[in-house]
This record gives sequence, C-alpha cells and structure tokens, in this order.
Amino acid sequence: MSTQPETAVDGDVVRRLEEEGEIAADYLEELLDITDLDGDIEIDVDHGRAAVEIVAEDGEDASLRRLIGADGEVLDALQELTRLAVQTRTGERSRLMLDVAGHRAARRAELVAVAQVAIDQVRSSGEAVRLEPMNPFERKVVHDAVAEAGLVSDSEGVEPQRRVVVRPA
Repeated sequence: MSTQPETAVDGDVVRRLEEEGEIAADYLEELLDITDLDGDIEIDVDHGRAAVEIVAEDGEDASLRRLIGADGEVLDALQELTRLAVQTRTGERSRLMLDVAGHRAARRAELVAVAQVAIDQVRSSGEAVRLEPMNPFERKVVHDAVAEAGLVSDSEGVEPQRRVVVRPA
C-alpha cells in the first residue's frame, strides 16, 4: 500500500503521460520535417492517456490529410509507430492517442451517435444489436458510450471483422 497521498500519485501519472506526449511530439516533428509537411503539435492528457494532435499551422489541413489515409489507416499506422518510439525511450508500453487535423475527434462524435442508436434499439426491443466491424479505437468509443448509458457490450469476431455487440444490462 502506498504511503503517498493520492494527489501525488495522480501527479506522477500526469507527469509520465506528459513525458510520453513530449517524446511523441519530438518524433512527429521529425516526421513532419522529413515529409515536408507543415503542422503544429498539441499535447494533452485525456482519459488517462497521452493525447497528441497534429493540427494545420494555417488552418488548411488538406496537406495533413495524407497522414490520415483512407478510413484512418495511415493514422492508425502512424499512431502505432509513435507508440513504439515512446516505448523505445521509456521502456514502457504506451496507450498514446494520436489525432491528425481533428479526424479522430470527428469520428468519435459519429460513433457516439451510432452507439446511441444501438442503445435506443436495445432498450426498446430488449434484443442485442450487432454493429458493423470497427477498428480498436472505434470499438473503444462505442464501449464507453454503452457503459455510460448503463448497458453492456462486448466485441466478437476476428480483425478486421471484429464488431461491437450491445446487450441489455
């Protein structure tokens, strides 16, 4: 049992996550330089994770769209590479979330709406609802929305066809 006050432990966690964000930002700055793309890096701590976003310097994110790719595939790969860069420096696995030009934030809003429709269907019918296949980020957003609504969900299937099933509580 720790003798440190809870706020000190929380402060240690926040400092570690901020360090992850700084390492990720350094890595991403180098990537932007190599690819000759312009962007600013914003670092935050969100839901117990380091959160890093590449935003357009001039408000025009068309050039950054290349870092997202079709259905976020390039962004997913870039996030994994960034996590590996952080792990190499810290020696610990990172759960860092990366966003580019607000792509994940917009997708999160869409997914919460999809989850709400499923939640409403389950509540009215009492039957489980199976959603379309989703990547791990998307499933996490849906699971969180379902839990917040007081229902239960789990994932079934194998990548890339893994999907969320929403069930009555």
